[in-house]
Amino acid sequence: MDQQELFVNNNGTIISNSGPSIMAGNRGYTYGDGLFESLRVMNGRVLNIENHFNRLVEGARVLKMRFPAFYTVSFFEQHIRELLELSKITEGGRVRLSIDRLGGGTYLPDINEVSFFIEVYPIEANLFGLNAKGLEVDLYQEMKKVKSPLSNFKTKNGIIYVLAAISAREKGLDDMLLTNEKGQILESSNSNLFVVSNGVLYTPGLTDGCLAGTMRMQVINLAIKHGLKVYECNILPSNLLVADEVFLTNAVRGITWVGGYRTKRYFNTTARKLVAYLNEEWEQQ
Repeated sequence: MDQQELFVNNNGTIISNSGPSIMAGNRGYTYGDGLFESLRVMNGRVLNIENHFNRLVEGARVLKMRFPAFYTVSFFEQHIRELLELSKITEGGRVRLSIDRLGGGTYLPDINEVSFFIEVYPIEANLFGLNAKGLEVDLYQEMKKVKSPLSNFKTKNGIIYVLAAISAREKGLDDMLLTNEKGQILESSNSNLFVVSNGVLYTPGLTDGCLAGTMRMQVINLAIKHGLKVYECNILPSNLLVADEVFLTNAVRGITWVGGYRTKRYFNTTARKLVAYLNEEWEQQ
């Protein structure tokens, strides 16, 4: 069977993703001077693009990047749709939308204008689904995620997440949970965190320094819509030891339940309900 040909859009130019596709001097590559968003595709349609775009705009403001006026939701939606069609992705997929400051300069850039880069990839699952086996997690101790004005955004300075994921693999675990300098749990190496106790959802607050996840926002809204209480608050390791459930959320995977933290085991009743609500929400649109 022939391998599916995929395409990328490099600032308006569509090329195959099978060869070199960025220019020398790209500041996202040389300095991590950029932002990105990972988006989910269902039934060949990109989901939740408005919230992803809004986070890009806010992140660009913090990074002092200058978006052109034609960077709009419909602009990126059109380019993503074009790539999905060319790449023959008609069901499940994922999109990575990158924004980089234009090349030139060293640490001090010559200009603050930006370019965009879009990649699309198929995934087997069309709908969101819950993992059959719960993840095994622990705390990432080697490095803290220090709160800063960048904490809520997906910048290209992701080395702490890379090292946490490597640490999980080295320890035979599925993921690691990152903490801040106060010992509060913020998120995992690739997802936001929710803890369930007595039917109530708790999640770290944005002011603590966690990522402002688009799926985090959606799960909070869905939970409230279906009568579940949700509180943004500090999450400590001791809270994990008395929780009934722990699950993780990100835009591409949706909801992933955690089966164990050290010797503690968890259920997935609430996570399973929320996955059903999530699919129902998007299938109705």
